[in-house]
Amino acid sequence: MAYSVVVLDAALKQLRQVPKADRTRIRARIDALAEDPRPAGAKKLRARENLWRIRSGDYRIIYSIKDERLLVLVIRIGHRREVYR
Repeated sequence: MAYSVVVLDAALKQLRQVPKADRTRIRARIDALAEDPRPAGAKKLRARENLWRIRSGDYRIIYSIKDERLLVLVIRIGHRREVYR
């Protein structure tokens, strides 16, 4: 079953600030979440409830999974030193 992937407006704004080469890689990782919302390397965040993260180079994609609705909600995209603040 394929999940729907929704990217919040704030995450899109953050994605626009990423260099173009990294942006392409991040978009590919986000698109892949539709097929597998918990890919290899995905980790559940301890500090927040029901949030996951995947890595794409030096950037992190923070998202939530709604299994009952088959929905992946991308909440935040940012450099690894800033994304968790």
